[in-house]
Amino acid sequence: MRISEIFNLDKSQYELDFVDIDVDFDMPLFLDPYYISKLDFNFSVSAHATLRSFFEYLLLLLRNNKIIEAEEIFSYLGETNEICLGMSKGMPSGKGMGPSDTSKIFQSLLKSKAYRTGLMDDIEDFRIFVPNVDKDKVSDMTANIIKNHLIDYTQNQCRIWDIPLTPGVPSGHFWNSKTKSWDNEYTEMLICNKRKIILVPKRIVSFSKEYTSEQYFQHFVLNFLQNENVRLNSKLVKYRKDETPYVTKKSIKESLSRIDKEWLADFTLNHPDVFKDFKKDAIKKIKNIENNDLTDLDIKEVTSYLIDKLKNIPTGTTHATEYHKTVLGILELLFYPQLCNPKMEEEIHDGRKRVDITFDNCSNFGFFNRLPNVHNIPSSIIMIECKNYTHDIKNPELDQISGRFSVNRGKFGIITCRNIQNMDCYIKRCQDTHKDDRGLIVPLVDDDLIKMLECFPEDEEKSWEEILQDKLHQIKID
Repeated sequence: MRISEIFNLDKSQYELDFVDIDVDFDMPLFLDPYYISKLDFNFSVSAHATLRSFFEYLLLLLRNNKIIEAEEIFSYLGETNEICLGMSKGMPSGKGMGPSDTSKIFQSLLKSKAYRTGLMDDIEDFRIFVPNVDKDKVSDMTANIIKNHLIDYTQNQCRIWDIPLTPGVPSGHFWNSKTKSWDNEYTEMLICNKRKIILVPKRIVSFSKEYTSEQYFQHFVLNFLQNENVRLNSKLVKYRKDETPYVTKKSIKESLSRIDKEWLADFTLNHPDVFKDFKKDAIKKIKNIENNDLTDLDIKEVTSYLIDKLKNIPTGTTHATEYHKTVLGILELLFYPQLCNPKMEEEIHDGRKRVDITFDNCSNFGFFNRLPNVHNIPSSIIMIECKNYTHDIKNPELDQISGRFSVNRGKFGIITCRNIQNMDCYIKRCQDTHKDDRGLIVPLVDDDLIKMLECFPEDEEKSWEEILQDKLHQIKID
């Protein structure tokens, strides 16, 4: 059963920021450190810094010939079954790194030319140059190293959706970048069927098909060798009818005495620019996971359900939490993958103030990407206030959210409410706030959210971008 079913969340994958895993089976998704390293939002930046900390310290120990210490910290990179991702069949059991695997891989690392020559720069390069390491093992390494980040994320998501946490549970070892050591602490954990479960943001998982030794060899190394053989007019060259020279990849493979990761390391040392081109190309091809990759639910049924649910929520403080959580699910559906990692009732100013909902801005395209890069509006965090009022919102609500703004957190926010009788008047109030350099705030009422949901199955991000862009332009007019 999926997490949403076990805990009766009444939420679809479209409304959830985490991968709604089936705890009885591994999903064929992976944590790819190369992909994580190229994402630019709070969670990914922190997670990547922890990954770098581990790998750099491992290399430091090895270069100082502290082999025993290096093998000790490497030994913690065993399989992890808590995230239910990978290639196992049946109950998650990890086809990743068991204790014997970690020892074998460490020995392979010591013997590898990629390590001995300084070729490996990042933990993801294990997959390219170290024998017997593939996406499952690299994903396990990654999950163990950043486990504390994932536990924090799990705790936050559980609090949002009222999923019970069990206190005083050992976290399992995670890398502490401050102490340069593995830690294990007692904390609150999600327990399902007497097993620890760790939730993973869907924004950081991938199918892990691009950053592989096979892709590197097939599409970059062989392409280079084809061109080189033609340039040198080698014996592998053949000619087409129009006398154009060519060399087949098959003939190059047959001419090589061996093809393995050590050979790839040799090639890369002699032709480093080919590997650089591969890395640049890989990140262009790695795509974020879409909701329809994770669920078979009909998006039209989901949006119709949310429209009906929103319409049927009574106004007033009694139903404020229901309204907040419904709006959160709607915004997750609409704004993913541009926004991620939602938090509810997030405390700022040492707990003196709270924001109803915040999202990390993880966009590399579209409206939320244009906020800082075109409109010069700081927006690393998108702040949202939800008002389930029976009356119109007024200036105090604007002042409330603008008081949460800062250059570091962001100066763009959204106020959602049920209705505004005089929208033109409220837009003018938003203009005043913007002119006073107190941030830019966009109001969204039920009719706006309903229109976005109605159009989303056909238009996706266009369904809401035009509405937000139009309101932003109205507010920015001097």
